Parts: sequence; structure tokens; C-alpha cells
Amino acid sequence: MKNSYFDLIEQSYYFPQEGFDLRDDYLTFHGISLEYLIKKYGTPFKLTYLPKISDQIRKSRNLFNRAINANNYKGKYHFCYCTKCCHFHHVVGTALKEKVQLETSSSFDLDLVEKLHETGELTKDTILIHNGYKTPDYIEKIVNFKKKGFKNSIIVLDNRSELNRLLSKLGKDSINIGLRMAIDEESQSAYYTSRLGIRPNEILTFYKENVSKNKQLNLKMLHFFVDSGIKDSLYYWGEFKKALNIYIELKKICPSLNSINLGGGFPIRNHLGFEYDYEYMIKEIVVNIKEACSNEGVDEPDIYTEFGKYTVGESGAIIFSVLDQKQQNDAELWYIVDNSLMNTIPDAWSIHEKFILLPINKWKNDYTRVNIGGISCDHSDYYNSEDLNQQVFLPKYAPTDKEPLYLGFFHTGAYQDSISGYGGIKHCLIPSPKQVVIDRDKKGNYIDYVFRNEQSVEDMLHILGYDCKLTE
Repeated sequence: MKNSYFDLIEQSYYFPQEGFDLRDDYLTFHGISLEYLIKKYGTPFKLTYLPKISDQIRKSRNLFNRAINANNYKGKYHFCYCTKCCHFHHVVGTALKEKVQLETSSSFDLDLVEKLHETGELTKDTILIHNGYKTPDYIEKIVNFKKKGFKNSIIVLDNRSELNRLLSKLGKDSINIGLRMAIDEESQSAYYTSRLGIRPNEILTFYKENVSKNKQLNLKMLHFFVDSGIKDSLYYWGEFKKALNIYIELKKICPSLNSINLGGGFPIRNHLGFEYDYEYMIKEIVVNIKEACSNEGVDEPDIYTEFGKYTVGESGAIIFSVLDQKQQNDAELWYIVDNSLMNTIPDAWSIHEKFILLPINKWKNDYTRVNIGGISCDHSDYYNSEDLNQQVFLPKYAPTDKEPLYLGFFHTGAYQDSISGYGGIKHCLIPSPKQVVIDRDKKGNYIDYVFRNEQSVEDMLHILGYDCKLTE
């Protein structure tokens, strides 16, 4: 019986597969030698492979446009990138090269957008979808953007009271708005209805009483977002059709309404056995909208998506060395890695998110069941189950091996830096690892560079105030 780690993977999944292969017994990521990167940069490091971002945008745009053309759909498709998923300049800049639109979530997002305009990476024709709770500062910046000539700015109202706050700042100008529909959550949720958005049974009344007679307001969009994602399930299609019916009823009394926003929600691969039919789901979305609008005699809307995790998730990885192994009882073996999992992939412990976990080397070794532990002192700093609660298996190695075992968590490009607070104070003062970026030059050759070195002790002590003079 074959017991090597390679045999385990080959017998369990299709391998090699997109993004993962072996070269000289070392794992590659999108054709990039991880052995080369480890020797050049050491561990731990975070890796961003920028070409994958472009690939994901093109894939979604191509599938939607093919479905639109195949069904003679009259509306257009608009791909928006939601900046909250990953704010780094090299990530947002890569998305903008694909002519995406942007979705913002807070006041500071607009300062980011202004910087991108100053550098010429976006124009005043770029569509800006303003989501999130509208603080006074956020509203004021949105209104100022409109005055500066960002004519395609749409402020999506999250609740009824936001309209009054908007009007108090608007002056005599007009503005494009959207309405967000609150969804009913799935049965296992801690609450019944999302706190985000306006109740579905209040939207028509709200429009008639507060929007329709105000010439300063141009209703352009109905927005909804299902947190569990776009899935071929009774729950998703139920919320989808609820939003579609509200769009149709609104359209009958609001000629300016011309867009429906599906929010985010396309899944990404979080295990090697992942399957999802993107083409089928996109076709069903387009066909359902077209049929419902045709039956009611209203124009088909433009379709917006705000894909964040789908856009950048599969571009990211974090690479560790195994520092030590500890056999704590007869059944539990621990591999201790050279940073904190809580700090670097916080979704793994906070919402039990799963990522693709693979060794970089030692694929010919026998495998064993292991738990992965970080170097913080926290009980929760561990990772010990794959998707569907499967156990974690990794190659065995001898403590006397000259080369350590290297591990990679893959498809970590979305939210992990934002949630962990990259560059800030970390649990146990364990520093943020260096960030390595992979891109292609104009000739198509791969280039790699350090975007940010590992956080220094001076950085942390400065934040904590230890380099400040005491005031008397």
C-alpha cells in the first residue's frame, strides 16, 4: 500500500490542478517556484500573485457577457471591486487595470479613491457604489465627490434615516441613490433579518413617500446581498426572487431605476475537491431576470456585482516553516509554525474558515495526522481540520532533517490583513510577516519584490507609545 503524502493527494483529488503542481518535488503556486521564494525571502511571508486577480475579473465578465449575448438580454454587466476585501494599492491598482468599478464601505475609502484619481488610475467616469453605514463624514465626502465631477457616484441607502442626513448635506444639488433590501437570514443564523438594508415590505412605501417627489434624488439601483453567497439553493433563489419582484414593482413607478446589484457572493476554492459551476449560476441569474421582467413588461436592468473575495482570495498565500513537532499524547501530534495563525489567518479561528493547506516539500515522505499550532500563547492559535471537518494530514519528517518542513495556506488573499490589522499591534507582539508580490512585466516575465518587510520592534513600540517622551 502506498503511504507517501503525494500518493494520498493523488488518490484523493485531481492533482495537479489549477494553481498547484510539483516541480522537482517542491510545490508551485500558479507556476511560481515556492522553493525559490523561500530561499530568497525566508519564512514566514505572505504572497500575493497579482495576475490571478486579473484572471478572476476577466472570467466573471466573460461569463456574464456570454450569458447576456446568448439570451438577447438588453441590460449590461458591471463588475465592481469592493475595496474592503483588500485595500493594498498593488491589489486595487491591478483590479483597476481591468476597468472595474469600485464599491466603497466607509469614509476613508473615499480618500483612497481620491489618491487613485490623483495617480490617474481611475477617472471621474468610474462608477462608485457607496455602501455601508453613512456617518456624517462619509456622507459629506460623497456629496463633495459629486461636486468634484464624479458623476457616476451612487449612494446606496442602508436605512430610512440616512436619507434625511443626506438631504441635510446635499444643498441644491441632485444625486443618484440606491436602496438596499434587507434579507432574511438562513435558519442557522443568530438573528432572523439582516441589520443591513431596508425591510422589503417598506421599500415601495419609502420610495413613494420620501423619494419619488424629490427632484434632487434619482433612484438608480436596487441592492441586496446574501451573506452565505450565491449558491444553487432554495434559500438563495428565494431571496433573489424577492429582490427581483421588488425591482419590478419599483420600476413600474420609477422610470430612472435601471440597475439591480447582486452584491458579492461567488465562492472560491477552499479545498482541492472544490466544485462550483460558475457558468450555470450566471446563466440562471440572467435568464431569471430576463423572464421576470418580460412577463411584467419592464425593461431588463443592468446587472452589478461586488465581488471581493472572489476577486482577490485565490491570489494570496502565506508560507511557514515548521519549527518543532510535539507529541502531546498517543494520538495528537503538533507541528508548530513560525508565526501566529490567529494573527495571519484570523478567519480560521474567528469564523472557522478553511483554506487550502499543503506542504511545500517532502511530498515523498509518509504522511501522518497533525494539528498545526502557532507560536502565540493562546489556546485558540491552531488549525486542525480541513473542509467538511476532515482531519489534517501532512508529511512526516525527522527532527534531524537538514531542511525543515515548509507549509502553505493558500487562497488567503481576502480580508485576512484587514481583519488582523496589518502593521498594527498583534497578539503577543508577534510581528506581521513580510509581504512578497508576484507580477508580470511588460514582456510577460514573472517579477517578485518585497512590498513590506516584516514588522520591526521599533514599529510596534512606536504604536504603543514607548518612544514618546513622558509629559509632566
